[in-house]
Amino acid sequence: MKLRTALSSPVSRCLAVVAAAGLLASACSSGSNSNSSSGAGGGTLVVGYTADPNTLDPWRATQFQAAHMLEQVYGTLTQLDTNMNVQPGLAASWQYSDDNKTLTLHLRQGVKFQDGQAFSSADVKSSLDRLRDPATAAVAASYIASVQSVDAPDANTAVLHLSTPDAGLLAGLATVNLAMLSKDNTEQQVSQKPNGTGPFSYTTRAPNQSVSLKANPDYWGGKPKVAALQFRIIPDESSVVSAMQSGNVNFAVLNDPTVAKTAQGSGLTLNKTPDLAYHALQLNSRKAPLNNLNVRLAMQCAISRQQVIDTAALGEGTPIGPITSPAFKSDPNSQPCATQDVAKAKTLLSQAGFPNGLTINTIVSTGLYATSVNEAQNLQSQLKAVGITLKLQTLDSAAYVDAWKAGNFTAALALNGGSPDPDGMYGRYFTSTGNLNKVAGYSSPQLDQLFAQGKSTTDPAQRKQIYTQISNNLVDNAAWIWLFSSYDYTAMTKSVSGFTPMPNGSLINLWKTSLG
Repeated sequence: MKLRTALSSPVSRCLAVVAAAGLLASACSSGSNSNSSSGAGGGTLVVGYTADPNTLDPWRATQFQAAHMLEQVYGTLTQLDTNMNVQPGLAASWQYSDDNKTLTLHLRQGVKFQDGQAFSSADVKSSLDRLRDPATAAVAASYIASVQSVDAPDANTAVLHLSTPDAGLLAGLATVNLAMLSKDNTEQQVSQKPNGTGPFSYTTRAPNQSVSLKANPDYWGGKPKVAALQFRIIPDESSVVSAMQSGNVNFAVLNDPTVAKTAQGSGLTLNKTPDLAYHALQLNSRKAPLNNLNVRLAMQCAISRQQVIDTAALGEGTPIGPITSPAFKSDPNSQPCATQDVAKAKTLLSQAGFPNGLTINTIVSTGLYATSVNEAQNLQSQLKAVGITLKLQTLDSAAYVDAWKAGNFTAALALNGGSPDPDGMYGRYFTSTGNLNKVAGYSSPQLDQLFAQGKSTTDPAQRKQIYTQISNNLVDNAAWIWLFSSYDYTAMTKSVSGFTPMPNGSLINLWKTSLG
């Protein structure tokens, strides 16, 4: 992942240390409303979407479309800038104490939920307590696994007591999956009508048609540049571009390189941003025949990642290892069969007891991202050459997400979001207690120990060594088959200006975007 130049202000330099080491003994502060904007506040920005958001609950959102919409409505304790450095959010400043096992958050004052209620430390305590409760089934619960308890000594202060220093905690708190909810809102209420502190407030939803939001005039960062946002559901990316050309849609995120080139050639403005997200063939090693290591290694050796990129993504991508976090990036060549080795794949398959081949059921999404089916068909063709049949089951986005979250698959083709901190990427997947471990289908005592060391170590060089060991463990055991990272393409009509893309694919900057 390529990063832009580092920030130079004193506050930004302080926060860059937080992003690198995760821990800081003294406080960092944003001042008061440093991101405020006068805001034109005009017009409705229409965003083209290929899939209907499958939930209105930010704590359960794993679908990109749901997360992108909900981050407009909800606020988080910290935020990430375009360099993936931690910045203040609802927490205006913080400090560590007690050997980095106590984190004191000083909350931004004057913030309101969109129902008019004041935001306070009681909401922070309520949110974090509920997020930590296994009954909540929060998809990012592992991000805050180090939090043992939360105190609210006054309305503007929240104190997090940690079991161990946690180098990834501040970056983890920036995800919408850890959004701050009102202490007075129940799960049922949130699922029907979101109530956050973000730049926009929820108004209406027409299932499989649109979700509408309006500008929040009380947003602590300043008045949004548009009066409203509408996320409009359109079946495929080519149709989204057609809607943009006709003036019915102003903005879209595209995954298909072919469609992106068409959009650019038709006069639309296109941003191409290297992405932290990664494409992978996820293998459930708890299910036969993938419980056999040699079968998984045979699949890894049989696949040319570059061929997948060239065939399914028109060459728009780079082969990867497990970790795409910039400071901890895996060496894509440090794995068994870094390049395709068909002979070795056949030998491994024979050693596994399948000299005549085998069949593996594989789920594939339609609607979540554009290249999924093409990737699956290319992998199917490559694996067939060594006697492995991928039996593809294509599912709509909602059915795919349900099966994926339940771990109800043998193999799954997936595009997973990346994170600036590797613990945030994988702690919830590949630790035995991780809340998405049934999705990962793999864990080990060695990985549990390594992840614990990675969280508690504050020295960046030592953390790099630890996560290199984790990466090597994952590829040596072919836990999944990591394929490639690509690009996010954001397309805009000429009337749109001011949007800044993020390396993690976030659309959080839509509130700073104008209609001309």
